[in-house]
Amino acid sequence: MTAEHDDVRDLLAAWAFGALPPDERKKIPPHLADCETCAAEAELLRETVRLLDGAAPDAPEPNGGVASGTSVLSAALTARRPAVPHVAAHAAPYAAAVSGLSALLVEAEGRWGTPVVHDWDVQATVAHLLAADEHLALLLGLDSRVPPSRTEGADWVAAWDLRTADVIAHEHGRSPRETVAAWSAQAHALLGTPEARDPVLAARAETVMGARLPVADHFVVRAFETWIHTDDIGRALGLSVPPPPEEHLWQQVRLAVRILGAALGPTEPPVLLAVTGGDEWVLGSEDEPVRAELALDPVDFCLLVGGRYSPREVPRGESGDAGAVRNVLERAASLAWL
Repeated sequence: MTAEHDDVRDLLAAWAFGALPPDERKKIPPHLADCETCAAEAELLRETVRLLDGAAPDAPEPNGGVASGTSVLSAALTARRPAVPHVAAHAAPYAAAVSGLSALLVEAEGRWGTPVVHDWDVQATVAHLLAADEHLALLLGLDSRVPPSRTEGADWVAAWDLRTADVIAHEHGRSPRETVAAWSAQAHALLGTPEARDPVLAARAETVMGARLPVADHFVVRAFETWIHTDDIGRALGLSVPPPPEEHLWQQVRLAVRILGAALGPTEPPVLLAVTGGDEWVLGSEDEPVRAELALDPVDFCLLVGGRYSPREVPRGESGDAGAVRNVLERAASLAWL
């Protein structure tokens, strides 16, 4: 790539929002005419701007009034989702989660500083997702959208924390709309990779954030985290975020159960885990009788694994060895890095 290409690419987000001075703005159209990569990114950024600027559709209430904020959000999640590239089944949950968050962020206008989770506001939470998605993006050959961090010699947890802090600091020096545009462009670039469309290419195993999984599973992990933080932002703004579509939810549940089973290992007291409406799994030792049974709602199970429920608080049904059940719940909660 040329220096001119890199310069224009760095200006695209501000250009899409009409925030460039005239002398820089005039550089953009000639470059887009000659560069398919930047032209495609520019279109994604323009779509993000249209999404953010678009008025929420008025959803009629039974009494003829206008829908509440929560109802408007529900309408937005179906009516205002931007088009996403055609993707294979393993990337579909991430595509849907990206669309859902894009729709929700329309409701954040004027409230970007609202505290969300940890010490992050809305803008910082989106910046965190920009940093989190970057791990998979770089592995799949995409360019970083923010300056690099010094992570040499750091383990993945320390590198993860440092990268998130650096990206949040960088994005707080920009406007919230620029942060959203950068996150959205990276997400759509991920969905445009060959691995998002081809299950064979996505079958290869790669290590991302300490977990060696097929690339297909890493897309499901990205969907999981995007949905969890969408729910965080929704709660902060007083809006109810619907769970993922059922098929996508179960993709996330099945992956989480596999990871939980591996974390428990073959020597723990065996517990029968039943997730409501789905399958049952025996977690722990296969060499002794089941010691307890644990039943969880799929959304509650995901919120537990995502660190949004404590082992004591999560709604559940249980019978048998209480210590064995507690062991499974605590191990599930320990998987959270969100």
